[in-house]
Amino acid sequence: MKRLLAVLAAGVPLAAAICLPTSAAAATTAAAFSCSPSISVKAPAGTTVESVTAQRREAGTVTVPPVTPLPGTEVTGVPAHCAVTVTLAHPGVGDHAKVQVWLPETGWNGRFQAVGGSAFAAGDYGAALAGAVKTGYAAATTDAGVSTYIDTAWALNSAGEVNKDLLKNFADRSQHEMTVVAKQVVAEVYGKPASYSYWNGCSTGGRQGYMEAQRHPGDYDGILATAPAINWDEFEVATLWPQVVMNEENAFPAPCELAAFNQAAVKACDPLDGVRDGVIGEPATCDFDPRKLVGETVECEGKQETITAADATVVRKIWDGPRTPSGKKLWAGIPVGAGFDLAGTRLGPNGDRVGAPFPVPAAWVATWLKRRPAFDLSTITYAGFAKLFAQSQAEYDQVIGTDDPDLSAFRKAGGKLLTWHGQADQLIPTQGTVNYRERVERAMGGSHRVDGFYRLFLAPGVDHCGNVTSTGPVPTDALGALTAWVEQGKAPQTLSAAIKDASGKTVTRELCLYPSVSRYTGHGDPADAASYRCAKPRH
Repeated sequence: MKRLLAVLAAGVPLAAAICLPTSAAAATTAAAFSCSPSISVKAPAGTTVESVTAQRREAGTVTVPPVTPLPGTEVTGVPAHCAVTVTLAHPGVGDHAKVQVWLPETGWNGRFQAVGGSAFAAGDYGAALAGAVKTGYAAATTDAGVSTYIDTAWALNSAGEVNKDLLKNFADRSQHEMTVVAKQVVAEVYGKPASYSYWNGCSTGGRQGYMEAQRHPGDYDGILATAPAINWDEFEVATLWPQVVMNEENAFPAPCELAAFNQAAVKACDPLDGVRDGVIGEPATCDFDPRKLVGETVECEGKQETITAADATVVRKIWDGPRTPSGKKLWAGIPVGAGFDLAGTRLGPNGDRVGAPFPVPAAWVATWLKRRPAFDLSTITYAGFAKLFAQSQAEYDQVIGTDDPDLSAFRKAGGKLLTWHGQADQLIPTQGTVNYRERVERAMGGSHRVDGFYRLFLAPGVDHCGNVTSTGPVPTDALGALTAWVEQGKAPQTLSAAIKDASGKTVTRELCLYPSVSRYTGHGDPADAASYRCAKPRH
């Protein structure tokens, strides 16, 4: 459960939101600031405004309530701000989408920042909003009229069919309507519109950012979309693959056994980038064979476990990724060196180990595909998995796939899209983002032209959204890099990243613009970014 909490919490873009802005735009206080309950909001097309409230909040600590499965938290040092809530509805749908806009009373930097959601939550519960306000942004989010991180009770209607209207809200509609509303609120409260508008999100929030670029290209000047959950209809099914493999092979390696495979792979492939630092610099070049561990023993909770050939087969298939029974590749697997949460297990009633599916792909398959939330996922065969994968593509690609490579309207609007993605991301394989970027290049004139408005950086050793389990340096101010690009024309060649190692020493690195990779020069402190250069990948 602790690991699940960390993974879901990582989707909240607080770390990015609280980075200090680097552009030349001066922080200002609008003389016309007015936190009035009489704020007027014009309903976006196709909606009605059900209610508008405004409340001035004193400076201090923002208490974020617990939202299953996450505990509550507190954000200190939040300045006095106006909290505006606008509730929208779509006639005939029966939905109620809540838009929250927080606006600092003093020190507004002239910018608007929207923050995205995580898992099945469309928006933020206060932490990212507070972080954005702390650094001078007017900030907004929406709940899309759906529910929380892992509560998907909204997915089916009373007839047991998919609630297409709420899915449309979650996939796309509500975030655009939130943008339209929030910009109105900013202009009314401050007496002038925001000078620049930014999207900031990771995971689901990253997917939302890409959807904005694809379908609403004029909404944002800059989009920071981290570990984006694009290719949703494919990767959500693909991330159930480890459970299918374990059930089909009738082998359920314990966490300590999976950790042993990971440690062996890192040991074997760590030096490929020129230095031993506990990080696989180029996971695609790692061809470690898990069968090398067969027969070895590892200690698991005080017991000695022997790694079997079946265990090795499970790991090999998980790393390889989903395939049809005939061997056709469907999607990327878990990157070598990443965690194995998707291969989660638990002890069954008789003491044997059984699968414990990660809740997000489990809900997608059981609810949106099978239309039976209580469906027994352990009954899915390799052939059944391939059918579910194809079904998800056919039914949901146009709704929530978020993989349209035509970004010409976004480029024409002058927008900038910045993405970084951890190469030890076990939940959303980096290869899906790389594949999308390459499709954009093919559709839009090659890498040089695409780099003019869309830049991708890969982070070796970094888990989902820069999770606490990351072993590689995590970007420290990606939002600052984006604002400098948008407002000053300084396109980022690298992204600064850092992490503290086990001894407490700060390790720094400059992440390289895709497809370049960071490689040790052969001299200098391996913990210092100056000891590395960007080079062509080996594969």
